[in-house]
Amino acid sequence: MKITLKRSVIGRPGYQVKTLHALGLKKIGDSREVSDSPAIRGMVNTVKHLLEVEA
Repeated sequence: MKITLKRSVIGRPGYQVKTLHALGLKKIGDSREVSDSPAIRGMVNTVKHLLEVEA
């Protein structure tokens, strides 16, 4: 699963910023290939409004 950060984390709650950093995303435009597991799905669901997800 490929995830890309599309929106800024400025003004977001701390838990959302920490979730994005745990996923390896720090700047707008950063992309990562991550495994499709329930834990990763939960993290992506927490910040889905900031991400673009490609299956």
